[in-house]
Amino acid sequence: MLADWRRLLTTALLLLSPLPALADGVLRVLAWPGYADADVVKEFEQRTNSKVEVTIVESDADLWRKLNEDNGANFDIFAVNTAELQRYIHQGLVTEINTAAIPNLTRQLPRFRQRQGIPGLVHGGKTYAIPYTYSEMGLIYDRKQIPVAPDSITALWDKRYQGKIIAYNGGVHSFSLAAQVLALPSPFHIGEQQWPAAVAQLIALRRNASAFYTGPAESVALFKERRAALMFANFGSQQLQLLKAANVDVGYAIPREGALAWLDCWAISRGVRDMPLATRWINYVLDDMPGRVLLQRQGLANTTSPSPYFKNTARIVWLEPAESEERRDKLWGRILAGDRAGKVLQP
Repeated sequence: MLADWRRLLTTALLLLSPLPALADGVLRVLAWPGYADADVVKEFEQRTNSKVEVTIVESDADLWRKLNEDNGANFDIFAVNTAELQRYIHQGLVTEINTAAIPNLTRQLPRFRQRQGIPGLVHGGKTYAIPYTYSEMGLIYDRKQIPVAPDSITALWDKRYQGKIIAYNGGVHSFSLAAQVLALPSPFHIGEQQWPAAVAQLIALRRNASAFYTGPAESVALFKERRAALMFANFGSQQLQLLKAANVDVGYAIPREGALAWLDCWAISRGVRDMPLATRWINYVLDDMPGRVLLQRQGLANTTSPSPYFKNTARIVWLEPAESEERRDKLWGRILAGDRAGKVLQP
């Protein structure tokens, strides 16, 4: 009888005890390849008793299109570089982040904790994104075909490698490369009189290249399949790591003009359904496990430990907003379609 009363008392106490707070169900994540791998997502789901839906993007233009659908209502959180972030802020597609709810910010390296010193993260005293990973865009080359590392971005236009060049399928960064070749004052600001020369450079690149990729895995497949000699590494050390894992003998070079470099951050969409869950995601990816995945599996630096990939002595050109992403993307589409310069530049 005493045992029965104890069981009843235990059951009653369990029923009266408050249940642990549960997550609100689903977190919709928009990310780049390698930013939300299955094991990383599974660990978060287990910690929060939630479900994560991941959508992968492979270009800035694709990211912009997806976030603009229904004014950001389709996603809770997304990864974006600091330069691209500015138009999301101006469009009102992001919301302020409560940094006090992210204790792992104290784990970040000093350069990333000082958010006011990183252009574009803070507006009007409000933080709109948290740094996550970064890399420079160098040149990956086949050591057998190019025994001496290329020292200039102009190598992508070298006729000796015609048909053996792999380039990135993106208008914004491609025009920045053209601006570097033309030695313009800034790769992010092409003047009205400079567009014809920039277009001519990219038409020449299209003719010199064997293929254009959008994602890291595709770039590795194309490099091997086409027996490429040289590739513009839009995803930087991530592609280098993937090629080495595929047993391809490649080298990595930073051009003397300076390597474009990106800093990707997590931002919260205006359409976020569960702000606490989105904030927990940001805090979680600053833990040890997600950081190790970036370094070891993706070949990407994280913001909580020194990078074995990032070369502090190299000349780096941090991305800035371009004068017109829309114009660059439109002209790039015409260039890839094979249009002549006159047609490309038509209004």
